[in-house]
Amino acid sequence: MKAIIAAALLISLSAGVPCFANPSSALALGKEKPIMFAAQSGEKVAAFEGKFTVPESRSNPKSRELTLHYVRFPSTAKKPGWPIVYLAGGPGGSGIDTAKRERFPLFMAMREFGDVIALDQRGTGASNDLPNCKSSQVVGNMTNIADAEYDALFGKAFRECLIFWKDKAVDVYGYNTKENAADLDALCKHLGAKKISLWGISYGTHLAMAAIKQIEPRLDKIVLSSAEGLEQTIKLPARTDAYFNRLQDAINGQPNAKAALPDIVAMMRRVHAKLEANPIMLTVATKEGESYKYLWKRRDMQELASGMIADPASASLLLQLYSSLDKDDHTLLNTMAPRVTSTNENITLRPMQTLMDVASGTSAERRALIAMQAKTSLLSTFLNQTVSMEDVDPSLVLDDKFREKPVSNIPVLLLSGTLDGRTYIESQAEAVSGMRKRQIVVVKNAGHNLFMVSPEVTTVIQDFMRGKNVNGREINAELPDMLTAGLSLSK
Repeated sequence: MKAIIAAALLISLSAGVPCFANPSSALALGKEKPIMFAAQSGEKVAAFEGKFTVPESRSNPKSRELTLHYVRFPSTAKKPGWPIVYLAGGPGGSGIDTAKRERFPLFMAMREFGDVIALDQRGTGASNDLPNCKSSQVVGNMTNIADAEYDALFGKAFRECLIFWKDKAVDVYGYNTKENAADLDALCKHLGAKKISLWGISYGTHLAMAAIKQIEPRLDKIVLSSAEGLEQTIKLPARTDAYFNRLQDAINGQPNAKAALPDIVAMMRRVHAKLEANPIMLTVATKEGESYKYLWKRRDMQELASGMIADPASASLLLQLYSSLDKDDHTLLNTMAPRVTSTNENITLRPMQTLMDVASGTSAERRALIAMQAKTSLLSTFLNQTVSMEDVDPSLVLDDKFREKPVSNIPVLLLSGTLDGRTYIESQAEAVSGMRKRQIVVVKNAGHNLFMVSPEVTTVIQDFMRGKNVNGREINAELPDMLTAGLSLSK
């Protein structure tokens, strides 16, 4: 093995190969480093670590350079197709870390079609050199302020953090999805490939759709899961309510769950009303053996719900918490409290995640619709809070043209879960409606993270990559027991 690696290094291709042909995947490209990539499962595979540089902001001639890192898994094919670039969600997710976890087998399966690139986008994972910002704005653990005041505090915190990041020599105008898409063009050139295919989830699909508009000639095929359209960074509250109706329909198919949870929407509204009138005083134990007080409020419950509805298992735990609070039983809340509360009262913002979402923005029409729907919706706007930050520096926000749907003949596969509580099935279909060669596969009972819910998902992706028509296929994932699925998550 050492001899093979040494030989590969000796004949490695130079950096900056023109973007004309499909490179030999078995050799190091440029200054790539041969590694044994270890997944959390203990499995290992030969791979290459690579990096390339891009401007932090292409509109600023004095911009500093960023170094973006990736891991390349060489193709297993005799005649590999174009490289396949994995685009992590978030924004803020690490492609390299994703490859180490439960999706590792899918990364390996995709090597049938070309080299697979686990990319750490700018500001993420190994490509992150940005400091988090701990603002001076305090949301007191023991105070119950109005939602408008809460939003105002986040606006003030964002203003502070913009100054903080600029003082740290961060060009805040470089963290938007258009720059991220331009990085994909730079990666294509670095790899010496005429084209690349994209494979993304959640924010990664948002990035892929921006890339379709910016670098369409560079793109071969695109696989999307849990798609977030270019104007869907901020979700419609009414679509969240519709998700809970679908969740209730799924619960009704389980007799015991239906008996215990006959009307989850009414239950949630009751709990919100209780907490609005009488927040719960918690004494939260720390690992160090100390404790702190926390006033659990209606807003805490809505924020927690916003973060737990992505997948059925976590939604199950959420509903058990609501059910217990509806019965004035605080046992489960006390158990979960160390993980869902904090002693940190200062608003802390992570740069890539915050700036990317703010930059993608919201049209005036959609923003007005969101405000109207939020008045009566279950979770208000807590699924996404950056909408209130867009007014702090409007020059950060990309224009409405960016948010227009992509229109293209590039072959696109969309995988959508019926119980996705983050990117809703009807919104996903709208997001790709301009893709003339789109193929849509629905995964029944799956949530946001659907890649590994059934072996059929891998099969569908493989068939699509082989050129087969998979449009209209339906995959039936097993729905977990909605009364018990989330209990292991609470421990």
